[in-house]
Amino acid sequence: MTDPFSSEGAKAPPKPFTATEGRREIRSFVLRQGRFTPAQQRAFDDAWPRFGLDYAGTPRDFDATFGRSAPRIVEIGFGNGAALRHSVRMDPARDHIGIEVHAPGVGRLLNALAEDGNDNVRVYHHDAVEVLEHEIADGMLDEIRIYFPDPWHKKRHNKRRLVKPAFAALLVRKLAADGRLHLATDWADYAEQMWDVLDATPGLRNRAGPRGHVPRPPWRPQTHFETRGQKLGHGVWDLIYDRDPG
Repeated sequence: MTDPFSSEGAKAPPKPFTATEGRREIRSFVLRQGRFTPAQQRAFDDAWPRFGLDYAGTPRDFDATFGRSAPRIVEIGFGNGAALRHSVRMDPARDHIGIEVHAPGVGRLLNALAEDGNDNVRVYHHDAVEVLEHEIADGMLDEIRIYFPDPWHKKRHNKRRLVKPAFAALLVRKLAADGRLHLATDWADYAEQMWDVLDATPGLRNRAGPRGHVPRPPWRPQTHFETRGQKLGHGVWDLIYDRDPG
């Protein structure tokens, strides 16, 4: 089958807003949109009205959005959407909300969702901090997932990493009393930073104990790059934290 994403590029949709921290703008991402194909443009044109959520900056009624009241999962930075698509298929009892700033990945996922036809998923093309702060009510989420966030591996760029104390506190606010936070990274020093931040965050309890991690759980599919990296001896760390109501 011909790859529908291999043709010449088309005009990308507008870039999402950037979150601010105090008076200084802090980016936890850089938009490397790359080639935006006609197939991806068609996905925005055709599938966005069904699956897309336009950022409005006000609390959203997700019961109305999904047409039901169900536990909800947010995946932050879903990339090309493979893990989100897998979860949507395997977990129809819960509603899924994906957030991603990179338009080609959003377009790829929209095409896949249109092919699958599941209705328990919606997608933001926007900055995750702003969506969490302004559109998702406190205590609403059954689970938050952050898989392989940008490691910003150069030391001078570490400040751009997503997992920091203020962000961790925001996640705790959004989780339900029995909610779960699941992160994965293939960078050892980022795993160390995650432990430093999250083990010290009030309201979170590391399921594997302090500075602990767990085997890849069945709800997170193994990626092609993860498989290749493991063959080369690279590590992968899955960290699961439970919301501690105490």
